[in-house]
Amino acid sequence: MKKLNSSEFRQMFLDFFAEHGHMVMQSASLIPKDDPTLLWINSGVATMKKYFDGSVVPKNRRITSSQKSIRTNDIENVGKTARHQTLFEMLGNFSVGDYFKEEAIPWAWEFLTSPKWLDLDKDKLYVTVYPKDTEAHRIWHEVVGLPEDHIVQLEDNFWDIGEGPCGPDSEIFYDRGQENNDVPEDDPENFPGGENARYLEIWNIVFSEFNHLPDGSYVEQPHKNIDTGMGLERVLSILQDAPTNFETDLFLPIIHATEDLSDGKKYGVNKDDDTSFKIIADHIRAISFAIGDGALPGNNGRGYVLRRLLRRAALNGRKLGIKDAFLYKLVPVVGDIMKSHYPEVADQADFISKVIKNEEERFGATLEAGLTLLDDLIDKAKASEDKTISGQDAFKMFDTYGFPYELTVEAAEDNGLKVDKAGFDSEMEAQKERARKARGKLESMGSQDETLMEIKDDSTFDYGVYEEQGKLIDIIVDDKLVDKAEGEKATLIFDHTPFYAERGGQVADKGDIFDQEGNLVARVYDVQHAPNDQNLHFVEVVLPLEKGQTYTLKIDRARREGLRHSHSATHLLHAALRQVLGEHTHQAGSVVEPDYLRFDFTSLDPTTPRELKNVEKIVNEKIWEAIQVKTTETDPETGKKMGALALFDGKYTDKVRVVQMDDFSIEFCGGTHCDNTSQIGIFKIISEQAIGAGVRRIEAVTSKLAYEYLAGRSDILDDIQAAVKATKPDGIKSKVESLQNDLRAAEKQNAAYEAQINAAKAGKIFDNVKTVGDLTVIATIADVKGMNDLREIADQWKSEGKSDVLILGAKAEGKANMLIRLGQKALDQGLKAGDLIKSVAAIFGGGGGGRPDMAQAGGKKPEGLQDAIDAAVSQLD
Repeated sequence: MKKLNSSEFRQMFLDFFAEHGHMVMQSASLIPKDDPTLLWINSGVATMKKYFDGSVVPKNRRITSSQKSIRTNDIENVGKTARHQTLFEMLGNFSVGDYFKEEAIPWAWEFLTSPKWLDLDKDKLYVTVYPKDTEAHRIWHEVVGLPEDHIVQLEDNFWDIGEGPCGPDSEIFYDRGQENNDVPEDDPENFPGGENARYLEIWNIVFSEFNHLPDGSYVEQPHKNIDTGMGLERVLSILQDAPTNFETDLFLPIIHATEDLSDGKKYGVNKDDDTSFKIIADHIRAISFAIGDGALPGNNGRGYVLRRLLRRAALNGRKLGIKDAFLYKLVPVVGDIMKSHYPEVADQADFISKVIKNEEERFGATLEAGLTLLDDLIDKAKASEDKTISGQDAFKMFDTYGFPYELTVEAAEDNGLKVDKAGFDSEMEAQKERARKARGKLESMGSQDETLMEIKDDSTFDYGVYEEQGKLIDIIVDDKLVDKAEGEKATLIFDHTPFYAERGGQVADKGDIFDQEGNLVARVYDVQHAPNDQNLHFVEVVLPLEKGQTYTLKIDRARREGLRHSHSATHLLHAALRQVLGEHTHQAGSVVEPDYLRFDFTSLDPTTPRELKNVEKIVNEKIWEAIQVKTTETDPETGKKMGALALFDGKYTDKVRVVQMDDFSIEFCGGTHCDNTSQIGIFKIISEQAIGAGVRRIEAVTSKLAYEYLAGRSDILDDIQAAVKATKPDGIKSKVESLQNDLRAAEKQNAAYEAQINAAKAGKIFDNVKTVGDLTVIATIADVKGMNDLREIADQWKSEGKSDVLILGAKAEGKANMLIRLGQKALDQGLKAGDLIKSVAAIFGGGGGGRPDMAQAGGKKPEGLQDAIDAAVSQLD
């Protein structure tokens, strides 16, 4: 068996499949791109959906990768078991309609057992197969040579997640020996595939050969696929003879760094301490990678997951005697461990550390009080008959002290207690929904479109062309290839086209198609990419079109010009944002339309007006510098050496386009751009706002639309100048300020007059004192404007001590207001203003409450106000 470190093992796996003709794909971002079914990328196959469902045909149908992944559906087990992790790496090899079982199974065996590769002991390897998959069984036994007693048939070995590709699978297990087992040798679960610690699952090979249809039936796929997944951490624990994943070189450096920060705690001495060390090591990996890919702590979705992980890790730091923020100090350790394959954490260590430190300190501000309260709740629950923390108390932990509900549950379970979940749900239904949504799930991949997948004809998109001749090579109507299009709509592929297909945020071109006589034959309303990357023209048919004929394709030139302006402006905007806000700022999405652009970017803090003005100024300066826009077609590595900015979730083929505007902006981009930045004309930001935790959005316009926007604002300014009677534009500000000062002075004087009026009215009100029981009471409807006036009268009542009880009502704008205030004598008798007002508020269609000495309420039925006052007075006797 080879002794390898994590970097060597990862590279060996990729090298093995590269030698077998596979394309090595870089790990995708943890944040899914164009996939709303996933909260996180949670497996290697999650990045392959577009290939397996047939929406895209890869350049190489053999693919291999080491994919970082996050799963949080069983987070409470992390640190308590040998294998559970939130962040993990999935090694995989994939065949998209290329090889199948005959190659996949022997290759897996070769990699695991060959002396050139891992050189594992063959006698310690077992496999499971689906009982009806006789072909897999035959290959394992007859081709690989695995003995029958090392092949286990299991009904569960069928991978099916709903509509879409599915099929039998074969899992490979490594026997760690009975001495490492957690169940007796005669236990019924003591077999490969059972619930035990002896047989460690290391690889799963899925033979995706069926389509699960919406009606529940299964049919053979037109293209059979291979999808495998090998847990890097699990195999590494074997190669490094580690009892659990946490004793490998992926985790131990983090654990040792945590030891140095702790209060003298050491790993491997105390079981509870070990759990805390493991939780911290796991969670800081997941947090660091997620933030590096653009996620930020927050109250929803991915942000909620990060916040929960961070707080769980911080709490376990307290258990190790670490009182101050410390997780951010571990980020460089994570970056150093993973830098050979994932340089993004080390490259962004300063930014990631800042985010984590800010979140830790925010949590730490309330943590001490929260922990004290949690201890009190646990003691109270232990003393109770049902040994349960109430839902209300769990809600208070979350709402006041920032403790996720799950952490309260974990603390309760650690002490043999329960939490009233139903009570918690009724207090905070919205937060329960967040927790539910925080568990990503791999959904159906969809069915393959065999017609589009089979079209392999060459089609070229020609940049910078507005009109050209193109031969019609394919016609699709109702998902079938036809030779003629005569209906209302069709989808067309030409050997050459000037029509841009939507991609990278830039929307598609529109335009018209003419025959050789100049007749309009079709209107193009959309263009998308086919599975084999041809441009699919979605058209409304005007006159019949025939396959093999040549047509004139003419795009809407004005629309394309607008798209070029907007797209080049987004590149300048991106570069300007990074210059002003910092290089940690990254694009989080964009939409390039002909009449405006939208750009989403990561930012922890709100963007100030001054920063926005600076960004806008920089973009316009680059426009006025008339920079030549240079486009270079090259390979990804050369592009990176040129300094091209690549998105972490970007996938690049062997040929890429690098769009360069001097050294100010260099990006990978396949969109259409200006020839010179001066063609953009003007750039104007029209809005900026937060759209999520740590993500902000800028909307802007360029060229003619920017002029029209500015001209409209100028017209408004002219109207204001006339209204305030300013002789010059630069006098508008001082005129407005003068008017505001006059208004504030008038409002202040008016408030003084109203106070005098209320005082006079109060004097009359205070003259009407009656006795109820042994209390003096003032109860009436006051002729005032609303609750503010009632409170002012009540303050005067208190300072003058006019009675023991004050009950006031007011009618204004069709609404009712009531205020009750009690003196000390009334309070000594056990009266409570809040209880009184609650008991009568319904009479005037309202509700309210307050302190024992003062309460207020509002309602929609002013006609019931007097009856409510009378009812309140009657309760005093």
